[in-house]
Amino acid sequence: MFVIMVVEDDVHTRKLMCAVLERNGYSAVPASDGLDALRLLDTKHVDLIIMDLMMPRMDGYELTRSLREGGCDIPILMVTAKEATEDKCRGLRLGADDYMVKPVDEEEMLLRVAALLRRARAATERRLTVGETVLDYDAFTVKAGGKSQTLPQKEFLLLFTLLSYPDKIFTRRALMDEIWDMSSETDERTVDVHINRLRDRFRDSRDFEIVTIRGLGYKAVYHERT
Repeated sequence: MFVIMVVEDDVHTRKLMCAVLERNGYSAVPASDGLDALRLLDTKHVDLIIMDLMMPRMDGYELTRSLREGGCDIPILMVTAKEATEDKCRGLRLGADDYMVKPVDEEEMLLRVAALLRRARAATERRLTVGETVLDYDAFTVKAGGKSQTLPQKEFLLLFTLLSYPDKIFTRRALMDEIWDMSSETDERTVDVHINRLRDRFRDSRDFEIVTIRGLGYKAVYHERT
């Protein structure tokens, strides 16, 4: 069972989030603020942290900085009422892995938690499994249907990123920043070219498809096997 720490100073919100997590098969560890979280982390194993941003004594920014500077790589999902882009960017620069704005949709939170845990496991194991499709990060290979193919680096990283976060919409700019060198002169149309190549390669996949979200970008959708 995965253990999720909920760091939230509002008692009602903290209890609600813990209850939602526990109803969906997780073990929840409540913490009232950053200092309480650090105290608990000294004695408890935690697989993922959901933290509020604005808290007394030690806020989410300071907690994230403290964890990352201490070498802790536990996935962090920031949840806050702040919607400003600079707040989101500050949190991500400090080391947060994902970001949600209050009021939190329960289903979306659960999807993001599952995606972060999947990505953390993939980073540790250096592989990602989607149905019968297996991506090997070290070899840039994809095995499916009894066949294995080695992908060009950028194609593999693009596919790995999309499949690590099913149903999450990535803009072309976000994918460029994630996969291509930010100083590269390559434009965003390159993403479209690589997406089309991936679609050609995996057009018969029974496990996933890459969907275009008009005006926004792309997302991966998992297929349920019957």
